[in-house]
Amino acid sequence: MQSNGKNDPMKEFPTPAMRRNWFTLCMLVSKDFKKKYRRSALGVVWSVLNPLLMMAVLALVFSNFIKFADIPNFPMYLILGNTIFALMSDSTRDGMASILESTSLIKKIRIEKLIFPLEKVLFHLLNFCFSLVAVLLVMIFFRIMPTANVLWLPLLMLYAVLFSAGLSMLLAAAAVYFRDVLHLWSVVITAWTYATPLFYPIEILPAWMQKAEFFNPMYHYVTYFRDIFLYGNTPSLTENLVCLAFGLASFAIGFAVFRKLEGKFILYV
Repeated sequence: MQSNGKNDPMKEFPTPAMRRNWFTLCMLVSKDFKKKYRRSALGVVWSVLNPLLMMAVLALVFSNFIKFADIPNFPMYLILGNTIFALMSDSTRDGMASILESTSLIKKIRIEKLIFPLEKVLFHLLNFCFSLVAVLLVMIFFRIMPTANVLWLPLLMLYAVLFSAGLSMLLAAAAVYFRDVLHLWSVVITAWTYATPLFYPIEILPAWMQKAEFFNPMYHYVTYFRDIFLYGNTPSLTENLVCLAFGLASFAIGFAVFRKLEGKFILYV
């Protein structure tokens, strides 16, 4: 049975509003990208150099002073942990301030406010993709052969983006009403960095802290990333479900809170 062209709902998908929002999202990502590398001689190369330089500094410090060098392929261990953690920390930091930074635009035109925190996450996802070049260079330098398990990477990226987007929406809404969130979150991120085994083995933690890591979403994402790139392990169904659950829970909570509060943003920005 053929559908009537006028009444076919698929004719309206994607809707004009969805196309407009997608166009706005892409334009904002492009704007942030150009802004970040404006007047920079190396430009986007810094997205590759940053994780490499951070890895080099941390490897030097921890190998010579704290003696974690007994971790096999310690530099690779470092860059994998730092890179996936940076996706979350950078996304939430910028996403948290996204509504406040867009005050003039929000006051001038009618625009979907959800675009602003989501744009920051997509922008840092793009940076994450460039950072993978640094990961590849380290693998080549240390002669670490990739396995077919690297094909799990898109799923990990989906989990991490869902989780980061949820936190970004939640923080963006909270920051509009409570500016202290902007300062508090930097403290939380610092504590979270040290609470996640980014530059030390989990085995050095007391038994109760090792058990507590199960409730640390970033521990699961970091472990997943190391499993598929460094150890060549296939993530289990349980680990995939845990990572997905954290991502969906974060996104659902963040989305619900943002939608509930966004109607009064204009009164507080």
